Amino acid sequence: AAMAGFVRQLERRDGPALRLEQRAAGGVGSVVWDAALVLAKFLETGACPLARRHVLELGAGTGAVGIMAATLGANVTVTDLEELQELLMVNIENNKHLVTGSVRAKVLKWGEDVTEFQPPPDYILMADCIYYEESLEPLLKTLKDLTGPDTCVLCCYEQRTMGKNPEIERKYFELLQMDFELEKIPLDQHDEEYRSEDIHIMNIHRKQTVGPE
Repeated sequence: AAMAGFVRQLERRDGPALRLEQRAAGGVGSVVWDAALVLAKFLETGACPLARRHVLELGAGTGAVGIMAATLGANVTVTDLEELQELLMVNIENNKHLVTGSVRAKVLKWGEDVTEFQPPPDYILMADCIYYEESLEPLLKTLKDLTGPDTCVLCCYEQRTMGKNPEIERKYFELLQMDFELEKIPLDQHDEEYRSEDIHIMNIHRKQTVGPE
């Protein structure tokens, strides 16, 4: 039997809240992190038009961000490791009456083949995906493989000052800047209530190649 979950409600501007099951056990992927709430609520501000857009969420965990995008009319694929598929399915099922686009869950392991996720999505959503040094290279490879020239990557993360976190973060953004342009979304554009000084949203695009390859 599945672990007894505990439900996190995420209020929406229009209509009933999302109901997100979490798992008491199961490591980082199984609870709704603050960065996921901030990113989900930022999507609701309408800053990025999502209706009928193709959206892919990486490291989706509970699926909070992707499901929110689907309630805003996007066609969403939430992705994570095999062990999180059951939780994703449960949350998709619990909220499907609120979805105005579409949403499905798939396994995507960073660094591996992404052919089945082509053509490139309009948006890639990531909340709190940077915590292990070993996962930086595979994550960057996946981002490069998935993004087209018009893909907008929204990366929301909580700045952590403990241990190796600052170093990992610095390395991630350093590597990212080799292929991507980064722009920080100002705090005053975040949801009025769901915002925090130490949670950042970056808008990331592939660098445009100029001249002959």
